[in-house]
Amino acid sequence: MKIRLQKVKDELSKNQLDAALVSSIPNITYLTGYSNFSNVQREAFLLITKTEQFVITDGRYSEAVAIHIPHITLIERTVTNSLDAIFKMLRKKYTIKRLGIEEDNLSVSEYKRLIKYYNNTYHYSIDSFRAIKEKSEIDTIEKACQLADKTFSFILNKIKKGMSERELAFAIEMFVKKNGAELSFPTIVAFGKNSSIPHHQTGNTKLDTRNTIVLLDFGVKLNNYCSDMTRTVFFGSANAEFKKMYNTVFEAQQKAIQQLNNIAMKQSSVKASEVDSVARTYIEQQGYPTIPHSLGHGIGLEVHESPRLGPRSKDELKEGMVFSIEPGIYLPGVGGVRVEDLVVLKESSTRLLTKSPREIIEV
Repeated sequence: MKIRLQKVKDELSKNQLDAALVSSIPNITYLTGYSNFSNVQREAFLLITKTEQFVITDGRYSEAVAIHIPHITLIERTVTNSLDAIFKMLRKKYTIKRLGIEEDNLSVSEYKRLIKYYNNTYHYSIDSFRAIKEKSEIDTIEKACQLADKTFSFILNKIKKGMSERELAFAIEMFVKKNGAELSFPTIVAFGKNSSIPHHQTGNTKLDTRNTIVLLDFGVKLNNYCSDMTRTVFFGSANAEFKKMYNTVFEAQQKAIQQLNNIAMKQSSVKASEVDSVARTYIEQQGYPTIPHSLGHGIGLEVHESPRLGPRSKDELKEGMVFSIEPGIYLPGVGGVRVEDLVVLKESSTRLLTKSPREIIEV
């Protein structure tokens, strides 16, 4: 973690900043290794100057911070030592005139509070650091994927007539938790026509007939790192329409991965938009509507992070990045198919981290 903090310090001079105020919990976790602050409410800030680093939090976390990240100076918020007083003190003591902030994370009220003490604020993000994963991060994501694969294998045997989407989602959650992990996002279970909605809200729809689509999109969070996988199976005997949709989606994914491999063999980076275009174009050529979402997204401490694989993406895919490839076809009133896997980009090729079967499955 000290190396990561030093990278930020080195970047301060390059960006002509005196300090950076890190507010998002994933970024605080990445830079400190401490992950127990809530994502729901603002419980901490991390301030990094060119020579020092401070965690600003309250008495609920003081002991834990002192124990788990002793190399970071604790500044405790109290009734007598307010956040305003802390900001004012830090500005004066460390001559902070130009402050980097996460503009896409702070609320308007927080920003108004800050500029009372720091007149010159500039957007600063460590997304580029997090996009390229260290080996230990890739290993942890792979372990999360392994548990996700184990979960998928388990859940196939739980799909029964009469159960609801919520019941199946609950079974996924319980299996993951019994195996020592958490969900990385609320599970999407979509039966039948509901599968045509890419981010269907799992509900009370029951699996009351044979011959219907079952879409499962879920992720495992293990030691702070996330997995993400989608499989679309058929309850009963798959009909010709489903098979055509499924094979088109699967082939689109294969073509995207092959394009990624072909370019990676020749150069050090690949345009994310080019990979998206290969899958998107193939699906359209087969007579289906375009993918209504991006082809993929980076994953790590968050389910959705840099890079983005979309038609308008400016991101370059580089060695060490972990991201999803998830083409889909969605036909309102009929149903949808999505196949999603995580890959890591190595020196000249990709490696699948999710290993669950990708052929048509009938349950």
